[in-house]
Amino acid sequence: MIVRRHEGAIIGVVLSLRVGCEFVWESAVPTACVVQVEPRRDMGYEFAREEWTTEPDIDSRHYGDTHGNRCRRLTLGAGPTTVRYDTYVTTSGAIDAADDAAPEVPPAELPDETLMFTLPSRFCQSDVLGDEAWDRFGSIPPGYRRVAAINDFVHHHLTWEAGATIPSTTALDVYQSGRGVCRDFAHLAISFCRALNIPARYVFGYLPDIDVPPPSEPMDFCAWTEVYLGDRWYTFDPRNNARRIGRILIGRGRDAVDVAMFTTFGGPELVTMQVWADPAESSP
Repeated sequence: MIVRRHEGAIIGVVLSLRVGCEFVWESAVPTACVVQVEPRRDMGYEFAREEWTTEPDIDSRHYGDTHGNRCRRLTLGAGPTTVRYDTYVTTSGAIDAADDAAPEVPPAELPDETLMFTLPSRFCQSDVLGDEAWDRFGSIPPGYRRVAAINDFVHHHLTWEAGATIPSTTALDVYQSGRGVCRDFAHLAISFCRALNIPARYVFGYLPDIDVPPPSEPMDFCAWTEVYLGDRWYTFDPRNNARRIGRILIGRGRDAVDVAMFTTFGGPELVTMQVWADPAESSP
């Protein structure tokens, strides 16, 4: 943590982190791809020593997608390619916001830009899970506490298990199997919210292990949700079911299709992947 002062008075507490990732791919032929591993630029983050490298060296360029995510286009060459992103980033040291009194917004009064996040999507089958959502959560008073109850249920209903699902696994699949990884927890919670006409969107990024027991599994990207209540979006994390500090947001979308780390237009093999998100005493 870094405490910022002005004329002796505390004006804010910020958190300095080092985040990044490295992928090694093996391609039989040149393969175009889109990469989303760089944090969004509209979150108020401050960056230092931001580095993007490939081995061998490959030209790339940025573009912004429909949801405002920062994407990078490049073409993997035939053979092995290492793609690496690394940066020091400063963000707020505040814990995820919460408000038990935050109300649900009637569909007729929702802002236009939230409406797409009330609809079914590829992995979030809110139409298929609608009856289940109303049976389980329909009697809970609308608002923040109902969304919290959805997250509690998903957290306890699903068991986290590496390799339990595949890229095509849907929210209905994991609801029936009871197993999944963080993206599956998010998809199921989103589906239940949308079935109740509550806007919910899929989010992924870097999440350091601060003030929590160290995990037994290697560091990975983390998926969570944002739910629209009152006049703002609130963060919910059905996988961890806890408010955290230090989230560094990479992408938002309807579900994981919109925010894949790598979208490849071909069949390269992922050889290895590493992710890091750790507190840093200071930025270089």
